[in-house]
Amino acid sequence: MTAAVEEALRRLEASVSLLESAVTRRLDAERSHSDLETELEIMRDDRARLAAELDGATARLAEMQSVTEEVDHRLGRAIGTVEGVLGRTGERGEG
Repeated sequence: MTAAVEEALRRLEASVSLLESAVTRRLDAERSHSDLETELEIMRDDRARLAAELDGATARLAEMQSVTEEVDHRLGRAIGTVEGVLGRTGERGEG
């Protein structure tokens, strides 16, 4: 082989090597981008699920607060009734 052909082959090999590196970097970048998109979609799904769970928990909390207020009201009436009965019983016992 002549020196010119050997030099051309060496340059061709170097170019092919550079091209392979560029293709590898490009594929890695695309894979990375795809991975990020997948991760972002998972995060969006998680966010939607968590928002729905939060809405449900908020509704249950509001219901529990309402029930607690009703129980408090009824308990107050019951305490008043018991105190009234005890007061009348005390008056009869003292009389």
